[in-house]
Amino acid sequence: MKIKRTLKWSAPAILLVLFAWFEFAYWTSTNDCGRKIPPGAQLMKAIKYCEYGPPDAVLKLGQVEKPAPNDNQVLVRVRAVSLRFFDSGMLEGGVGRLIFGLRKPKNTTPGSDFSGTVEAVGRNATEFKPGDEVLGVRAGALAEYICVRLNGAIASKPVNVNFEQAAAIPTALVALQGLRDTARLKAGQKVLINGASGGVGTFAVQIAKSLGAEVTGVCSTHNVDLVKSLGADHVIDYTKEDFTKGDERYDVIYDLVNNRSFAERRRVLKPGGICVLAGVGGSGMRKETLFNLAGELTAALRSKFSKEKFVMFGVDINKKDLGVLRDLTESGKITPALTKTYPLTETAAAYNYLETGHASGKIAITIE
Repeated sequence: MKIKRTLKWSAPAILLVLFAWFEFAYWTSTNDCGRKIPPGAQLMKAIKYCEYGPPDAVLKLGQVEKPAPNDNQVLVRVRAVSLRFFDSGMLEGGVGRLIFGLRKPKNTTPGSDFSGTVEAVGRNATEFKPGDEVLGVRAGALAEYICVRLNGAIASKPVNVNFEQAAAIPTALVALQGLRDTARLKAGQKVLINGASGGVGTFAVQIAKSLGAEVTGVCSTHNVDLVKSLGADHVIDYTKEDFTKGDERYDVIYDLVNNRSFAERRRVLKPGGICVLAGVGGSGMRKETLFNLAGELTAALRSKFSKEKFVMFGVDINKKDLGVLRDLTESGKITPALTKTYPLTETAAAYNYLETGHASGKIAITIE
């Protein structure tokens, strides 16, 4: 007779296993900072950070090995990189360690949204040729050169913007997909954009207008003129007025701040309206980020029992939508709201400004 044995795990045993796994993962996490550059290798400048910490302490400009494209890649001479809200969180560690590396950062060159010029192409890279101006998304972009896969997020640069502006365009993927795909925003609908003056918000205002919506932007006093200049039909200064207590009702709330309760936002949605939860406010990935994410999740779950929906979404970084954004830029329907630029030698200053959590528009770093 066979005797079935079942393994029962007590709570202390499970915690012990999890702790052991965490310790193993922590002490085995490393990066390439200790790797020696082969003799005779071609070199390039790049920003490196080998440990977590504040920008001034960990960001270093140094010499690293220049990459070479394989058959399915293009080599891009990077001209500019724009910063995203989570970039500062990559440096500081904190809760971001769960993504970027527990003990040390896995990818030691920060930055992802770039623009530049194609320097060389692989054997199968027929879509681009040397000299083509491009933009895209590729981890480790704060360097003189990067290799990008043909099927990766890369597209031709709009002809009517400079490299710094072009590097800001990939951020607009969040606004495009959140409004077009998740909210299914239609012409004539009313949309409120909470956080209209930020990196994503400035694009969201313009994309909503390009879709034919009536746009209300929420921002601080300092940024009212900026949001108006982007085409917003109405602007609410949150230091003087609470949009959740007004008489207006909206088909869509595109929320990049998540600083109002489920009930407050639901109150100003039209019956059957939707609130797209597209951000957590500020910059970086800190303790408050977890609380804001928990608030978004709670709102999304509660909305399952109401006519008004609260939806979290994740951006899909793809070359097709980069092409859509290029076309919108070339047609004049969107213009990157670039407010500050820094040279590569002042990368730490750019990150310090980003960490204030009150940066308006986009920040770019130029690589000469």
